[in-house]
Amino acid sequence: SPSFPCVDAHAARESRILASSFSPRPVQPAATSSSPDNSGPETPYARPSPSSYKTYHHSSPLPLVYASHLPEFDMAYETWGTLSPAKDNVILLHTGLSASSHAASTELNTAEGWWEKFIGPGKALDTNQFFIICTNVLGGCYGTTGPSSPDPRTGRPYATRFPVLSVFDMVRAQFHLLDHLGIERLYASVGSSMGAMQSLAAGWLFPERVGKVVSISGTARSSPSAIAMRFAQRSVLMADPNWNKGFYYDGLPPHTGMKLARQIATITYRSGPEWDQRFGRQTRPETQTTDATHPTRVPALCPDFLIETYLDYQGEQFCLKYDANSLIYISKAMDLFDMTSSSLRSLKLASPLPRSSPPPLPPSLASRPSSPNHSYYHSHLSHSKSHPPPTNPPAHLPDLAEGLKPLANTPVLILGVQSDILFPVEQQREVADALRMTGNQMVSYYELGGVWGHDTFLLDVQNVGGAIRGFLA
Repeated sequence: SPSFPCVDAHAARESRILASSFSPRPVQPAATSSSPDNSGPETPYARPSPSSYKTYHHSSPLPLVYASHLPEFDMAYETWGTLSPAKDNVILLHTGLSASSHAASTELNTAEGWWEKFIGPGKALDTNQFFIICTNVLGGCYGTTGPSSPDPRTGRPYATRFPVLSVFDMVRAQFHLLDHLGIERLYASVGSSMGAMQSLAAGWLFPERVGKVVSISGTARSSPSAIAMRFAQRSVLMADPNWNKGFYYDGLPPHTGMKLARQIATITYRSGPEWDQRFGRQTRPETQTTDATHPTRVPALCPDFLIETYLDYQGEQFCLKYDANSLIYISKAMDLFDMTSSSLRSLKLASPLPRSSPPPLPPSLASRPSSPNHSYYHSHLSHSKSHPPPTNPPAHLPDLAEGLKPLANTPVLILGVQSDILFPVEQQREVADALRMTGNQMVSYYELGGVWGHDTFLLDVQNVGGAIRGFLA
């Protein structure tokens, strides 16, 4: 009879979960017939131990954009570097969709973080100069309150009774943490992918509290193509019978749906050119056999090409590490993100005034009596005039420029990647153009090459790290 090991793997995983009696501890995926390809760079993503991060508890209600409030919340966070006596050297690092607060190794957790090569002495986020804070995002499942957290009103997991979130809600929660730590102003807000959305939102919500903004491979307005891809991920996840409308915490998690959703996501994270170089049309070595009856190699219907085995492995590694409802809620918040003026008005978000105080000087200059004046320093180093106005601007560009007015006096670094298919460079150019239309003369825009696609922000230490280091210091 036909053999389908890829289908059998789902049943085997389900048996292992059942054997664990639904333990809250993650069940490690067993080896499958698909083996990972180690010829290319990958970034470490792992579930951190609660003993390795700090937790801030906010005991009062948090007002939300799409709901009245969240009764209370916890927020996991980690820090690197030394906080200055004036508390003026703080960088808030925002994560992508599924990352934890563990951006780099610490004494409590020596495992590599997802931005390990970007954080440390002399690195892009230089711990000799800056105090870096990274949080697990609101709605997540790595120590911060999300759908898997207990509802204080019932003691049971929120599940899909959790309120729909916005990126603005996520940022406001982070600033409550900053208030708790006594940090009035950030030297910079830094983020990539969804973190880039948060970084822009932080500068928009709190112009006087955010000195600089770094937006890498992000957007100020989710595009229909990105919304479509995330919708496909949510659709296959919610079609898993185990999802049970989000109420699966006492039973089997939707592991098969999560695996398929991760495979779809992985297709958008990397690029065709990289996969052509890395995998080509090669097939698994163990299937390269022939016999007298079948002189031609017989293809397998399960993962057969190396690119298929790679996607299978990525899905297998992820499907039990991350909470399905968190993926649904956070990806929906990304879809809803739109900083055009008309959208902000529809959400009844009052537009703050641009910052009136000068942007901060880097610690290396601020400590010197002969420091140049702020306006000269930032405009002199800006690349605002290096990118010509768009020849065919999108119809919504003036509306976006109107929405971004609170950032008119904030230095902003925008990085785009030419091989990115999830957040194409057109979206980063759009943000830069809209900011310049507000009169912002402190916009630095760079477009990177390379073959890693959207994941370039995790992998290209030389170019991404170099641009950040130069902008910050």
